[in-house]
Amino acid sequence: MRASGARSRAACLRVAGVLWLALAAPWVAAAAAGTPPVAAVASAHPLATEAGHEILAQGGNAFDAAVAVSAVLAVVEPYSSGLGGGGFWLLHRARDGLEVMVDARERAPLAARRDMYLDPAGEVLPRASIDGPLAAGIPGVVAAWVHIAEGYGRLALASSLAPAIRSAKQGFQVDAPYRRLARLRLDALRASPGAAATFLSDGEVPSQGAQLRQGDLAATLARVSRDGRKGFYDGETAQALVDGVRTAGGIWTLADLNQYQVIEREPVRGQYRGMHITSASPPSSGGVALVEMLNVLAPYALGDLGAVPRTHLIVEAMRRAYRDRAQYLGDPDFVESPVGLLTHPYYAAGLRATIRRDRATPSAALAGIGGSSAGGPHTTHCSILDREGNRVAATLSINYPFGSGFVPPGTGVLLNDEMDDFVAKPGVPNVYGLVGAQANAIAPGKRMLSSMTPTFLDDGSRLAVLGTPGGSRIITMVLLATLAFTEGATAEAMVARARFHHQYLPDELQLEPQALDDETLTGLEALGHRAHRLERAWGNMQVIVWDRDRGEVQAASDPRGIGAARVH
Repeated sequence: MRASGARSRAACLRVAGVLWLALAAPWVAAAAAGTPPVAAVASAHPLATEAGHEILAQGGNAFDAAVAVSAVLAVVEPYSSGLGGGGFWLLHRARDGLEVMVDARERAPLAARRDMYLDPAGEVLPRASIDGPLAAGIPGVVAAWVHIAEGYGRLALASSLAPAIRSAKQGFQVDAPYRRLARLRLDALRASPGAAATFLSDGEVPSQGAQLRQGDLAATLARVSRDGRKGFYDGETAQALVDGVRTAGGIWTLADLNQYQVIEREPVRGQYRGMHITSASPPSSGGVALVEMLNVLAPYALGDLGAVPRTHLIVEAMRRAYRDRAQYLGDPDFVESPVGLLTHPYYAAGLRATIRRDRATPSAALAGIGGSSAGGPHTTHCSILDREGNRVAATLSINYPFGSGFVPPGTGVLLNDEMDDFVAKPGVPNVYGLVGAQANAIAPGKRMLSSMTPTFLDDGSRLAVLGTPGGSRIITMVLLATLAFTEGATAEAMVARARFHHQYLPDELQLEPQALDDETLTGLEALGHRAHRLERAWGNMQVIVWDRDRGEVQAASDPRGIGAARVH
């Protein structure tokens, strides 16, 4: 990106921040009225939660803890995140109310082409954007760690990375989620000698309880700890990454790594029935879709409705927001996405006028593009609150479980397959069933659209920090948790809530096994909804709730996962 563009963006961010602070004075005043009685960390793995509290006990703040937690997750959840991936860190600084999204989303390599995953006949090549190094975008996680530590943290980067280095050296025990997802990606892991040596045992899924150590990854982390950004994007590690990728058929160059930069972006903001929402902005679609859905639902007294009309209205809001996601959103440095329009209450009023209370709207009746369904347990999340009131919601990913399945030799770095989040061909779904238009087409240096939705909710008396993995279902999970929060739900109730999902196309209502009783489902089908109850639950939400009036902090980790939440 040109320096002038970066300066212009920074200036706009400062102006937008000042304007928001003026408009959101009640929430800022409430936040300044006190500080949390305890700190809290909620993450997808107990070792990561423990690392967060370790850093807080050393005098670090929430930003230092976020680096530590996400670094440990990169070690112990290789199926969800890692140094070879990216993510979004939503930050709130208590002393001045500054809120910013650190965009560490992966970028397309500079040699990428719009048609790079199409055959000569123009058809999508099977798995070309999923398996192997050609599927990998340029990772941003390490750049985010350095940026957050230097710009917002209190401790040295080396202190915050120490728990991750320890976990990589000493190892962690292989658990049931690891084994299930490694089995899912066994062929891809076997195809990469570096991945097979690290994540498999003699070419097979390791046994339950086996100790998995990552010496090469520990060495890479140590170089980052010592040299910061240069320890990954330049020098020995960068050369090993590029050599490994290119030898195996990928297109990375040293320039790709040297030129990668995180970007600070103004978050998406909205209000719902007196509550303020701060969420992820493009290249995430999460905040835009979340605010759009809440705007559509705002006039309805959902709590006074029966289960059938309530669920019907929520599903119709989901349907319309996912249609807009597919049609309009992409990397804001490459396309003009109408964020202001999509998040405006007037636009929501127009959408609401198309909703019939007595009948489901067929998705085919909404102009757009086609696709099919999928979903998955990729990605991870952590939520952090310190005693000063600083907070972080960070959602991180390498896309499909175990990413591309490829590890460049000698690095220990498992690469993402986030290139699949681009539109390889308009109207053709990716591995999660999401479809898109030209706004999310592949281009050199472009960031691919994401569903990750780290979010803050604040009604003036209660505050929530939340987010979840879950592929295309992330945004609807955050929506349902948000609606629960407005009804006074505890952190535990928010993460445990049964989930349903609609993503415009395919035109079906997806349900967790225990979501919605038979009577409600029959009523929805009578309105024209096509329901599909899935065999497995989805998501792994991490939530912190600070009740200012009661002086109480709650932290909860999704019971669907193996994570841990703890106040301290």
